[in-house]
Amino acid sequence: MLMITDTRKRDVALVVDDSPETLRLLTDALDSAGMTVMVALDGASAMRIVDQITPDIILLDAVMPGMDGFETCRRLKRDGDLSNVPVIFMTGLADTEHIVRGLEAGGVDYVTKPIVIEEMLARIRVHLANARLTQSARAALDVSGRYLLAVNRQGKIMWATPQAQKLLAESLGSSVDELVLPEALRSWLEVVQNGKSGSKAPAIASFPDDPRLKLHYLGNAGANEFLLRLAKEAGSDLSAELSSEFGLTTREGEVLSWLSKGKTNRDIAQILGLSPRTVDKHLEQIYSKLGVENRTAAAAIAVTAKHRKS
Repeated sequence: MLMITDTRKRDVALVVDDSPETLRLLTDALDSAGMTVMVALDGASAMRIVDQITPDIILLDAVMPGMDGFETCRRLKRDGDLSNVPVIFMTGLADTEHIVRGLEAGGVDYVTKPIVIEEMLARIRVHLANARLTQSARAALDVSGRYLLAVNRQGKIMWATPQAQKLLAESLGSSVDELVLPEALRSWLEVVQNGKSGSKAPAIASFPDDPRLKLHYLGNAGANEFLLRLAKEAGSDLSAELSSEFGLTTREGEVLSWLSKGKTNRDIAQILGLSPRTVDKHLEQIYSKLGVENRTAAAAIAVTAKHRKS
């Protein structure tokens, strides 16, 4: 007789609660739903467990003796391996203040006790599916060659594509794990993401330690996650020389500098944080000022000028 074994990976849930009744209820329900369940009676125990294994989802009691659930969640989220693991808070406190505290601490959802098992399981399925979609999207970004990263409200980098990690290391001498955005950039991010149009905050900002390194705000990627694009402008010397010699604007000099290095319009747009259409418009002005008709001729003039200066 042929035996068929189900090889699908069982989702791992970590339940953190000091109530034996709640632990028993959730353990039985999650096990029946086909999940592997780990149990912690307090925040400290939860921290020890995640040092050994990364769960797929965490169910966390908000009110516990010692380190409460809010602080536990904040500490868990400092671990890069846990930054994308959904945390659902459980508590008898239904006040808006506590719900907000849970979300600000890094939770994705909030359920009140007594727990309705069918509702909890439905929420778990939704958040597990969302987490998988996010993970798949980030995996796709990692191989796309894009200079993308995400940070939380505290300016801590939550993830970055390999290309962005390399550029940060080359420009700032810092790895992603060590880097927190400077205060000036955190303030800029807060203004931009809140959409305070009256402040007229630009969607682009520079790193104080390297003004050529730019951050471009793309939008919210989650409740406490902001998506940014990283770009580094062309060396100021060459672009400034081209601008001065040919009567170009600063931006046109930068575009021409990258053009002389063989970059495509799309490459230039990504590097400078512009749209491809804006790059096209800059090139039209460059062609006109140089008296040429195409990119090949413009690049040749820029290369000649570069060699003449060297």
